[in-house]
Amino acid sequence: MKFDFALLLTALSAFTGLVWLVDSLFFRKSRALMVTEGEEIPEPALVDYSRSLFPVLFFVLILRSFLAEPFRIPSESMMPNLLVGDFILVNKYDYGLRLPVLNKKILKVGEPKRGDVVVFRYPGRDSEDPQKGTDYIKRVIGLPGDTIEVSDDQVSINGQKVAYAPAGVFVGKGGAALDDTGTDMLREDLPGRPHTIMDSPGSPFAPGTWVVPPGHYFAMGDNRDRSADSREWGFVPEGNLVGRAMVIWLNCEGWACSDGFDYSRIGDTIR
Repeated sequence: MKFDFALLLTALSAFTGLVWLVDSLFFRKSRALMVTEGEEIPEPALVDYSRSLFPVLFFVLILRSFLAEPFRIPSESMMPNLLVGDFILVNKYDYGLRLPVLNKKILKVGEPKRGDVVVFRYPGRDSEDPQKGTDYIKRVIGLPGDTIEVSDDQVSINGQKVAYAPAGVFVGKGGAALDDTGTDMLREDLPGRPHTIMDSPGSPFAPGTWVVPPGHYFAMGDNRDRSADSREWGFVPEGNLVGRAMVIWLNCEGWACSDGFDYSRIGDTIR
């Protein structure tokens, strides 16, 4: 079962705020009156904690719901641009403001552009998929109405082949990245958003053609042959979008970062 931090934060904010409000409306005045009559009644511990915690919890809730939310990269699917252990910030307002927990859009701001790196809730292969609702991160390749063709990692969009050029060899610095050292990289020239992808020999995916339906997106990982993405489980519904990946703010591996930090990645913009 996926841990829902947004639900926990919302519940704690609502609970502490309600305790503080009820005390302010019904009990604080009576305690103050008793003090004037010579009998002092201490403020209950629950009220004290709620009054202290509510502003902090509410601020964090607003910040991560409408402005930016942190995520950690758990897999190799977005190498070479995002590595296992990268901590990233995700822009929560570019694609519209959404209510926490419900993820219902309340204000339309913009839409994903081709080449955006987006975080979304995995739609699942079917209703029984145990990973359904897990946060995934991929690159938007196809927009609503596009026809996407992929054959041996060659992407075509609406009949036009995407251009590729050699971009050197990947060199991993540690952890899981070391296993991919020596893998060729390619520059993929998506219209308006060139970026680097991994070019492992031989694709495990069969050639395919997809027509992106309205309100959906076709997403792929930059580590093309090690990414479970729209080629395997289908399209990303607009309602599953969480936000656009912006910047790396930390990189470390191991439990509680026990394997050390890579300070060179801090501040890298995600393109």
